[in-house]
Amino acid sequence: MADVKREFGVVGLGRIGGNLALQALEKGMRVVGFDLQAPSEELVQAGLIVAPDLDGFRTELSPPRPIFVYIPAGPAVDRVLDDLASHLEEGDILIDGGNSYWGDSIRRHRRLRERGIHLVDLGTSGGVDGARHGACFMAGGDEEAMARIEPILRELATEGGYVHAGPPGAGHFVKLVHNGIEFGMLQAIGEGVDLLENYREDLNIADVLRCWRHGSVIRGWLMDLMETAYRSEAGMEKIPPFVEDTGEVNWLVNDAIRMEVPVPVIAQSVMQLFASRDDRKNWARAIAMMRHGFGGHPYGPDEAIVHERVVGRVGDFYRDEE
Repeated sequence: MADVKREFGVVGLGRIGGNLALQALEKGMRVVGFDLQAPSEELVQAGLIVAPDLDGFRTELSPPRPIFVYIPAGPAVDRVLDDLASHLEEGDILIDGGNSYWGDSIRRHRRLRERGIHLVDLGTSGGVDGARHGACFMAGGDEEAMARIEPILRELATEGGYVHAGPPGAGHFVKLVHNGIEFGMLQAIGEGVDLLENYREDLNIADVLRCWRHGSVIRGWLMDLMETAYRSEAGMEKIPPFVEDTGEVNWLVNDAIRMEVPVPVIAQSVMQLFASRDDRKNWARAIAMMRHGFGGHPYGPDEAIVHERVVGRVGDFYRDEE
């Protein structure tokens, strides 16, 4: 790729867009950026060309112009893409790097193609550190657009962390599946740590997590993050038991139902996430009311029932062997 083409634009200079721009600038690329907020001093000092408005991309970049869009999924993406397209020329390439729904990406691709503008849906993983030092990209788009931007993506990706997954929509679909797998893995690790916390004796859980990071089947980045956080927070007592998310995996569960593909682990991980937010626990109250009605089961804790549950089973693991 000629040096003149080692350039691109970015709309949205937040945690991901801004760090991708910074990585590119440090690698000698030319980057033009636009954001509603003033860019960071670090970006400006690194050489970012600040576009005063969307028309600045047309004047500062040579065609065909690749422009990344890193803003939250939703109607705002349609507005930004349409606004950008009105300032660009036929053959230019818009790259949606957010977590847009793949069906929306297919629709947007068709609409922009009528105006001569390409759209690439680019699933982006690796978080802030990946954007800064080497991301994981999953692209969906036609061959003409990919031929222009693939060298840029490969240069900004970690080694092996790039795939042209397929036609328009494929990038965001693959990223959505990725996010579902992530949810299932997070849930499994969380449940495992909960079991460690509830063992009959005190365990050195931080050291167990460190051990698992080295050579075990379940080693990986999430386990790395778990041990780091467990040590820095001195356990989990200070962490609110509330898990927030932006809802993309809900789309995946709906897709799986339509496809008639069973995804019980991913679906249950979403349900558990919802359960973390229910501080009133009305579902538990309703179950208790019905159990009281049909079996006279007590409301609230009952020592006799606890005894029956915990020590009433033959060979219960809480009891020492005789």
